[in-house]
Amino acid sequence: MRALLAAVGTVALVGAGLAQTGKQTSGKVVTATGTVVDLYCYDPVTKANRGIDHREGKNCAYACARWEGQPVGLLTDDGHLYQLAGGLVADSNIKIAPYMADVVTITGSVAPNAGIDILTSNDLTLVSGKIYNPPSNLK
Repeated sequence: MRALLAAVGTVALVGAGLAQTGKQTSGKVVTATGTVVDLYCYDPVTKANRGIDHREGKNCAYACARWEGQPVGLLTDDGHLYQLAGGLVADSNIKIAPYMADVVTITGSVAPNAGIDILTSNDLTLVSGKIYNPPSNLK
């Protein structure tokens, strides 16, 4: 019983330390420009499936984001990867899905979570690419 209580106490202290660390870096506002990627298919090791090369092109990227509800990220030119949150990904990624594989600029608050920076924003600006109008079978 003592061992269990000691373990629980240690976990609580470590958790409190992590929470405190998160508070120190949370809420930083950044502006990031990069490619919108489907985090389910994107391979950070080989850098595959990040743009039009995404399995079967933009149809696949759109379907993964919109209909599968996969998490969506922003991959910057220097290789930094953000997971997107907030209004951009609300309602099964309805707002961000047309921008899959496009280069966009997003300004929002950043907070680390489980080894990835979460970028929370409601808006973006298209830098390059074309807002995607999916075929009727994907809408």
